[in-house]
Amino acid sequence: MKQIKNVEYGLEKIFEGAQDFLPLLGTDYVELYVGNAKQAAHFYKTAFGFQSHAYKGLETGCKEYSSYVLKQDKIRLVLTTPLNSQSPINQHLTKHGDGVKVIALWVEDATKSWKETTSRGAKSFMEPTTEKDEYGEVVRSGIHTYGETVHIFVERKNYNGAFLPGYQKWESEYNPTSVGLKFIDHMVGNVGWGEMNQWVKWYEEVMGFVNFLSFDDKQIHTEYSALMSKVMSNGNGRIKFPINEPAKAAKKSQIEEYIDFYEGPGAQHIAVATDNIITTVKQLRERGVEFLSTPPEEYYKAVPSRLDKHHHILQEDIVVLKSLGIMIDADEEGYLLQIFTKPVEDRPTLFFEIIQRMGAKGFGAGNFKALFESIEREQEKRGTL
Repeated sequence: MKQIKNVEYGLEKIFEGAQDFLPLLGTDYVELYVGNAKQAAHFYKTAFGFQSHAYKGLETGCKEYSSYVLKQDKIRLVLTTPLNSQSPINQHLTKHGDGVKVIALWVEDATKSWKETTSRGAKSFMEPTTEKDEYGEVVRSGIHTYGETVHIFVERKNYNGAFLPGYQKWESEYNPTSVGLKFIDHMVGNVGWGEMNQWVKWYEEVMGFVNFLSFDDKQIHTEYSALMSKVMSNGNGRIKFPINEPAKAAKKSQIEEYIDFYEGPGAQHIAVATDNIITTVKQLRERGVEFLSTPPEEYYKAVPSRLDKHHHILQEDIVVLKSLGIMIDADEEGYLLQIFTKPVEDRPTLFFEIIQRMGAKGFGAGNFKALFESIEREQEKRGTL
């Protein structure tokens, strides 16, 4: 059976008698294809407190695309833009708009990771490739997952450079201070009608993940919309991928809206952890980040009863949380605080979650109804509910 305990990245799950054939050390980076990487980098620095880290483009000898790497604690975002009309990146942008292309996973052995996953049915995106420069070498390989999203395995134990071979350190006079974002807690994928179980099986069989939490449309629904979700985790709990699919309801769910505008499955949101969500959200709001509307008065009045035995350990003042629109939920292990941004591009697709865990290992199930009602208010404004 399984034993569960806390580690920095979340859960550590140890399966007696099971071999973790794909050991993952953490999230290495997340790469977004964007229409203008230079301007997008300025946005993420200004609004989210990321720092300039590395760069690849014309000045480094790359004539196909420009990539700006941003860093905040353990989070690395790569923003990539094509430099000519023939680039296949343009096809991705035309179809999906700005969005996540690569969820890169840090591994000890990228060749073994590729062999293990492709032998179990994964479609290869990139065969094991060794990249070198004066700082050493990195081995990368990759596989396709849902939609046009890919996982790249990154082996960097023999590398001392800023990011990857081919990149140079990005020096900038403009580096706004961090807002306290620490690491990627989880990343959520949206898939089409009836596809969730297919991808759950894929993560189980191809990557050795386990489904440790499930929610159906009886749990995740409002008067108008519903969805189903299953949370997948790797063997040590450092990588967690909830997978959503739409469910039948009176009106269009946020998952349907996403798939319509993204024109297919893709990464819905990136959840980033903080040790002080109040300070982080205050700074994000001051810097222009827009969040979903605050839940109604009744939501906050019900918080003490929903927290049950954990109500006495809630260190934050509920009045302060309410003023910032931060939601609260609890499970047997503790509680968590979370808030969701509005989409960070014009299409109602990718957004961010800010989360602070105070022992809780769940994903805010008690907040689903309030969250979806907030999203529905935005959908109504957009005319897409």
